[in-house]
Amino acid sequence: MESLVELLRSRVSETPDATALLSDGVQLSYADLDRAADLAVDRLADAGVRPGDLTGLLVERDAETVVWLLAILKHGAAYVPLDPSYPQDRIQFIAQDSRLSFIVGARSTAERVGLSEHRLIDPAAPAADPVSVVNRGTTPVPTADSAAYVIYTSGSTGKPKGCVITHGNVLALLEGALPQFAFTADDRWAIFHSLCFDFSVWELWGALATGATAVIVPSRTVLLSDELIDFLQEQQITVLNQVPSVFRYTAQAHAESGRPQLPLRYVVFGGESVNLDDVRDFIDGAGPCSPEMVNMYGITENTVHSTFKALDAETLGSGSASPIGHPLPHVGVHILTAERKPVPDGTPGELWLSGASLTIGYLHRDDLNKERFAELPVGPGSGTVRCYRTGDVVRRLPGGELEYVGRDDDQVKIRGFRIELREIETVLGSHPDVLDVAVCVVDTALGPALAACMVCADSYSDALAQSLKELLTTSLPAYMVPRMYLAVDRLPMTPSGKLDRAAVARLFSHQTAGQSAPSAQGVRR
Repeated sequence: MESLVELLRSRVSETPDATALLSDGVQLSYADLDRAADLAVDRLADAGVRPGDLTGLLVERDAETVVWLLAILKHGAAYVPLDPSYPQDRIQFIAQDSRLSFIVGARSTAERVGLSEHRLIDPAAPAADPVSVVNRGTTPVPTADSAAYVIYTSGSTGKPKGCVITHGNVLALLEGALPQFAFTADDRWAIFHSLCFDFSVWELWGALATGATAVIVPSRTVLLSDELIDFLQEQQITVLNQVPSVFRYTAQAHAESGRPQLPLRYVVFGGESVNLDDVRDFIDGAGPCSPEMVNMYGITENTVHSTFKALDAETLGSGSASPIGHPLPHVGVHILTAERKPVPDGTPGELWLSGASLTIGYLHRDDLNKERFAELPVGPGSGTVRCYRTGDVVRRLPGGELEYVGRDDDQVKIRGFRIELREIETVLGSHPDVLDVAVCVVDTALGPALAACMVCADSYSDALAQSLKELLTTSLPAYMVPRMYLAVDRLPMTPSGKLDRAAVARLFSHQTAGQSAPSAQGVRR
């Protein structure tokens, strides 16, 4: 199988009448979904979209967005998801940096986010008369090497970077990861995450590849955990994917609602370190019908998931900080020193990844590709293999499994989103009243949170707090805006004169999750 298009075609052929997609009262069978996507392919071709083009997709939580995503792939193009809730500057940067040929989405939404100057395909606009359509011939079928999508992640220079993922990359993920589970066509997968977050690739294609049903979770339900518990029951969801910090709220809502029996068969974690205490508490409350809990380490550059670890009773009682298990069959794992030499088992080292799901690279970023990718002599017979430097520190345990230790740079994950602290610092540092700034992650009662420590030209004031809030919310997505702020005379430094981020985090230790409102020294959002 060469492409996701072929994968979908095979499912349509095998189970045309099975329900493929549910969204807010809309139900589409596999045949319905395929026909709708084909009609959208005609619209793309009529507009002038060519195979290979990068096509923007204004993502909404509805069936129509999925139809157009599939149409873009079937046409041989690649989709670039654009979240209308992101700041205009960020959306416009992604549109310009990716050099989009067209953007698919409602005209009103495009105008609201400043994309009205781009060539737009509005799904609500009348389609061309089929009689007048010029015979275009057969659309080329994408291959394993064809780009499927480009997802932008946080960048250390202050600008996000686009990661190009091919059809072959996603197929390798599915072929390596799905056999680790016992998924069936009777499963119902929650599409919980935004299409701008690559967890959604696993959610959507995991469902379609197994002939199951993908159920889109409404925006309001994503934000309200008590409603999510009701949704899981009403929609009979059997597969739920969540980042651990979000799952904490789901587990809390489950407990507060009396721990009702849920139809879940699997809860799959990804995106950040898992808290085993949260998992234990949830399983204890779920009783004998508790779902299987699985932790999967992964990064966008290696197509969502790279490892698999079943969080069974033995694991939960082991005291391991963050077990991430064995690499998936298609993933090469290499734990190396700073000099790129293998470390002994049990010794922490930087994780490098290789294999069939490794991205072809960052879009238009040759400098970053040279920095993050390298040909290393780690293959059979010391042959060279193309590898990616993750920046994550892990160690190999006696049984061969991996344990996550932390990061070796200034990149963090909050709610599953990978964030370069320097990107936030760049935005804050552009304010004329901010002389120096350091952003860190602090633990709160509500989970990890971003915090900004600043040296200001004048005393910290309500006016400055408001000005900074406006700057951040117009420059960064909401998940990158710090929740805590502190003004200091100077930033803590190590004896060698480098920024001491650990000391910065300790400065926030006196602040609590309940603190709010700007003050002369700090503000909490």
